[in-house]
Amino acid sequence: MRLSFIFLFSCFLFTACTEEQASVANDNTTAPSAAFKYTPAQEYKDYWFNGTAEISSYALSQARYGELREGQAAMIFVTEPFSLSSFTKADNPSAADPTVLKLNFTKNFNTGIYPYSMINSSFFPFEDGQHALKVATSVQEWCGHVYMELRNTDKFEVDVNSYFEGESVSGLELPQTLLEDDIWVKIRLQPDNLPTGELDIIPSFFYLRLKHVKAGAYKANATLTTTDSLSTYTLNYPELKRSLTINYQTAFPHRIMNWEETHPKGFGSSELITTSAKLIKSIRSDYWRRNNNSDSGLRDTLGLK
Repeated sequence: MRLSFIFLFSCFLFTACTEEQASVANDNTTAPSAAFKYTPAQEYKDYWFNGTAEISSYALSQARYGELREGQAAMIFVTEPFSLSSFTKADNPSAADPTVLKLNFTKNFNTGIYPYSMINSSFFPFEDGQHALKVATSVQEWCGHVYMELRNTDKFEVDVNSYFEGESVSGLELPQTLLEDDIWVKIRLQPDNLPTGELDIIPSFFYLRLKHVKAGAYKANATLTTTDSLSTYTLNYPELKRSLTINYQTAFPHRIMNWEETHPKGFGSSELITTSAKLIKSIRSDYWRRNNNSDSGLRDTLGLK
């Protein structure tokens, strides 16, 4: 018990975040380049290792079935040790288990009579971080539910379990390339090193599951524009006729302010529709301890229903 405490305490004090220098594998099979070494300023350590999570709520306008649905989204960023043997949170971490910045990204909205509930969990290492160690997404609605998981070993291993006939797959192997689901965490850790230019990138798992698109890397053009107050990162996928634009604070802690995602309205449609979200409120909280009825006022603070 004492050794575990010492290890966790040292992680909180000394963990450094590391990001990859962007590179493009033209044949999409080239091994990833060496990690870009990055030692964060003390303000990063103070912010991300203070024993709380950052919780941000968003007003959501979600495209589904060719119409926009009003809802809410939330992003919960928190650091924790990650087990490389079980691919879960490490309750008793060893020296081999890295610390990750975990993002739980949720969306909730209604389509007519029935609700959608979605969550994407990504686990990105602070040290020598090239790609997430794991990405897991689930979508629940009254027709059924879907679960998709990627594990990062020496390759990407993907499983999909779905109530849609013919959509489930086990042991799909993909080359290690940029994950769109990593972009949100990369913005928070080291936005100056976001990759730009023509990229091979695996689109977000939310998009892959809602649009029933085959998992794999697609060509995208990435751009980054920066002002003193706001920076904008954009991905354009020509083949998918899809774009994602994320606006975030240029200054630390690089909080995500809003985003837009545009794609065809439906299968075979040339008309486009845009999902959008705008920040409501951001707080710091040890939310895992705030589970009493008396803590429900924090939802009011966040503007969550």
